[in-house]
Amino acid sequence: MFDNETLNKLRELHLSAMATSFKEQQSKPDMSSFTFEERFAFLVEAEWQSRRNKRTERLVRQAGFRFPASIHDIDWQGKSGIAKPEILKHSLGAYVKKASNIIFSGPTGVGKTYLVCALGRAACAQGVQVLYIRLPDFFQLVCDKRTFRDRCAKVPLLILDDWGLKKFSLEETGELSELFERRYGRVSTIISGQVPSSSWHELFPDPTQADSILDRIVHNAYTYSISGESMRKTIGKLSLENQDS
Repeated sequence: MFDNETLNKLRELHLSAMATSFKEQQSKPDMSSFTFEERFAFLVEAEWQSRRNKRTERLVRQAGFRFPASIHDIDWQGKSGIAKPEILKHSLGAYVKKASNIIFSGPTGVGKTYLVCALGRAACAQGVQVLYIRLPDFFQLVCDKRTFRDRCAKVPLLILDDWGLKKFSLEETGELSELFERRYGRVSTIISGQVPSSSWHELFPDPTQADSILDRIVHNAYTYSISGESMRKTIGKLSLENQDS
């Protein structure tokens, strides 16, 4: 009777994971070997982990990642320009706390988008709000929704993919100038594209605005130029090998 009442009260308090853990403890005779403090710690851990997982899932849904990527699934073979220890360190989120940026450049198919999505999901796991968006889509949405412009300016980690597919117009340059003026020194941005940051100046029609924008992005950024065989080619080769075997 007492156990049932306790379970009902835990659920009424929206402590469902703790209730499930409590019920499991009652069905395991060996739990009697643990102290009260240890058993209580197990209950708290179950509830804490459940809420953390739900928070991460919610943040991942809101971020809109292109791929369900994971840091642990990154293929490091045949890649140059990035080092596994550095990326693993970034996955711990110190750059977000320092409001620093990360820039990835490299040819199509080298795995940039997967990498930025993996870093974004790692940030979500630490409770950081993230927004992933392709730059062409960003320009389209900021024209239609002012609330979206504000969200991009304030989100703790903004991921802009497909940077520099074409030269920016004056209007687009103005949007980027406002965006990075509002984000500078406050929050972090990850940028990914084919054009290396050393050539970004050529993307802007106004040299003065280009200087202003780049100063707010590049000077406090970790910059990586990735090269290596296309992931699409690698996946294609593996598929053919599997078909032949």
